[in-house]
Amino acid sequence: MSSVLEAELLVHLDTQINSARRLLGMVLEQGKAIRNRDVEAVLARLTDVQTEMGRRGVLEQERAALLQRAGAALGVPAAQVTLERLCTLVTPGAATAARERSAELRGLLAEIAREHGINRALMRQELAFLAHLTRLIGQDTEPGYARPDGQGATAPSAPPVHRALDLQA
Repeated sequence: MSSVLEAELLVHLDTQINSARRLLGMVLEQGKAIRNRDVEAVLARLTDVQTEMGRRGVLEQERAALLQRAGAALGVPAAQVTLERLCTLVTPGAATAARERSAELRGLLAEIAREHGINRALMRQELAFLAHLTRLIGQDTEPGYARPDGQGATAPSAPPVHRALDLQA
């Protein structure tokens, strides 16, 4: 592997790590916003995450190109290029740095996945709570809401009667 490809590998791993750190920060902030029931902040962080995922798509294309070049140097298809195979093409110092950066990146991605899973669970809880409240107060509490078939507004109906203690026989 050329020294150019070696440098590209290390720079690419650094870029991936920086992106993953930004993404983790966004996911953590989104979790705070969910816990605070701050809808605007949740949506803002969602937009940030989507933007970063777009950047990560570009990084994935760069990664594929890097693996293609490494595969050519190794004489194997890009899909068969592993970190260990890459490390055979670089200097021992670069191999050590690549292994360390790869481990850090895997750790960050695992933490992102864990926090994202927590955020999803929190959102499901919030949505379940809202669905429960909607069922309790009735779905047509707003006068003149649009009908599901799109045919204009319906007439408001009387709010449902909820009895805490029903003494009628």
